[in-house]
Amino acid sequence: MNQGDLRAEESPSSPGKGREERGQAGVTAPVVARKWRNGHGAKGAQEGGDVTDEPRQAPPDGVPGSRAIPAGEIRARWAWVEAEVWTERMLTTLEQGGRRGKWYSLMDKVCALPNLRQAFARVKAKQGAAGVDHVTVTEFERHLEANLEKLARSLREGSYGPQAIRRHWIRKLGSQEKRPLGIPTVRDRVVQTALRAVLEPIFERDFAAHSYGFRPNRGCKDALRRVDGLLAKGYHWIVDADLKSYFDTIPHSHLLARVKEKIADGRVLELLKVFPTQKVMETAEGWVPEEGTPQGAVVSPLLSNIYLDPLDPQMAQQGYEMIRYTDDCAPRAQRAEEGPMCVTA
Repeated sequence: MNQGDLRAEESPSSPGKGREERGQAGVTAPVVARKWRNGHGAKGAQEGGDVTDEPRQAPPDGVPGSRAIPAGEIRARWAWVEAEVWTERMLTTLEQGGRRGKWYSLMDKVCALPNLRQAFARVKAKQGAAGVDHVTVTEFERHLEANLEKLARSLREGSYGPQAIRRHWIRKLGSQEKRPLGIPTVRDRVVQTALRAVLEPIFERDFAAHSYGFRPNRGCKDALRRVDGLLAKGYHWIVDADLKSYFDTIPHSHLLARVKEKIADGRVLELLKVFPTQKVMETAEGWVPEEGTPQGAVVSPLLSNIYLDPLDPQMAQQGYEMIRYTDDCAPRAQRAEEGPMCVTA
């Protein structure tokens, strides 16, 4: 089996299969649209507003039909992915593979030095603070190649383990309340960024077209344009909801079960199991969370979308379209609300 291959779900389990088991706090609700004239459970009459069990991503991210797709066209459609990770063959497999498929042998992509270098470049561009080890981005870069080679080796050998998270409190946008922000170490942010570069396209392929929160090349303005289009079609009831403390309350076992529907690399699953349970240093002793995914961790926005994704078809069965979004017009440190809106006729 070549690295990064996609197999059908019926394929034998990987010998390396793992054991069972967004700084963001709340999740703003999706926009749900419903045409009353269609009756309870209708899919809705508007174009492109349905959520189904078929591949749900709208072009250019959608799964193509049966015709042969030129490699250049596929690459253009997935221009946002890391070229160091996603080869033409992998992208073709991603688009043409069945939705019931699973991905094996991904850890070699995570720990590849080109991927880790690009991951560090992204971490550096954000100029985040140091974690509990007090190592800054500048200090990590002084011995960059040695640090990355050490990370790659520990990931390959299975000896890598994330350090504790430094807890910092930031003020909520438009409120006197504060929300917790978890700050991983620079080394852990590099690993999470490299991991996200490998996993994100696999799940992006099937996310709902009307989901705009924490996704590549999408934002709150796109969600608002979708709402405006629905209003122009005659939908005029809007319900805007906030999922309170969403990131802090995601159950770990259910989240991992969702990931396992597409990922069968045991070492990758182990990483995704330990990141949400990193020790939080808010006091001298610290504590280990029993649920949730760290707000401020690089991989948390993707995990939050993976867990919430099944809600889209459930709402569609009731005749609604749920438009999920995040307030990405706010400063980055304050972008904590991802939520749904509901529009009805």
